[in-house]
Amino acid sequence: MILSKNTKALGLCSGGLDSILSALILRKQGIDVTWITFKTPFFGPEAALKASKTTGIPLRIEEITDSYMEMLKSPPAGYGKNMNPCMDCHSLMFALAGDIMESDGYDFIFSGEVVGQRPMSQNKNSMNYVEKHSGYKGKILRPLSARILPETVMEQQGLVDRDALFGISGRSRKVQIEMAKGFGVTDYPAPAGGCLLTDKGFSRRLKDLMQHHQGDVYSRRDLYLLKYGRHIRLDDNTKIVVGKSRVDNNMIESMYKPGKDIYIRHASIAGPFVLVPGGALKDGEKMSMAIELAASICSGYTKASPGTVAQMSVMSGSVERIVNVAVPLPGQFRDLMI
Repeated sequence: MILSKNTKALGLCSGGLDSILSALILRKQGIDVTWITFKTPFFGPEAALKASKTTGIPLRIEEITDSYMEMLKSPPAGYGKNMNPCMDCHSLMFALAGDIMESDGYDFIFSGEVVGQRPMSQNKNSMNYVEKHSGYKGKILRPLSARILPETVMEQQGLVDRDALFGISGRSRKVQIEMAKGFGVTDYPAPAGGCLLTDKGFSRRLKDLMQHHQGDVYSRRDLYLLKYGRHIRLDDNTKIVVGKSRVDNNMIESMYKPGKDIYIRHASIAGPFVLVPGGALKDGEKMSMAIELAASICSGYTKASPGTVAQMSVMSGSVERIVNVAVPLPGQFRDLMI
């Protein structure tokens, strides 16, 4: 088959083996391929960046947190086991990629999806759903499973050689592994979700944030903060984030916003940092019972002995206040953990 010249394709890339192979299959046909990957607080571009470096395929990174959160409030197809809206997530990504395809002169979009590899999000019904709701039905090619899917316009027009595509289905990856050897691809990640929305604990934190959040716009800082520390809900208006490690402490400290938040630590001994997002005190305002409770909880994660009195530093803006609190017993506030 003689292909049309100068065909350009834009591919969604997760960085996994299937994404890599789908692009290499098309590049072997002489198609000019470029990848796009998306970034939110729930998943990032790290694996895609590595794949781009390994293969030499150009990669475009797009931050989509705002549009993603709008979709996440009420995904039409619902959630998976946790807060993962897989079908509507894919629809959104294809919609955004399709817009770029049209604006930047690509001929079609493609992905590494394999029919039946994931029973809920990669079956023929879900793929049809994604195409329909993305607004780009007929413009999405899945090179690894194309020959068991309806022929696309791109194949009919000679932009892609259908005979050089594949008809893989199911969860076995034997065919892909053999293909990888043929392409000389040896460094690729093990198959895994990579999305924090599939994690039960992270999903609980996100649900709590969404339930207690005021307004329609979510701060990216508050969303990224969900990844660090222990999250404890004191009341409807007060949540605290307690560092669990040096990494947590460093991240929590870096996200502290003077004038907006409260920042708590022990006044004299090593221990965790505690952030109270949005809890800043006005000049002359007395500390609430919730802030004193936050200071007490913070003391409980230090080496101070339970039942003793600890001096805690409470920072609000440029003002430091020292408050004496009783060090709680281990696990005393476990029921407040999100």
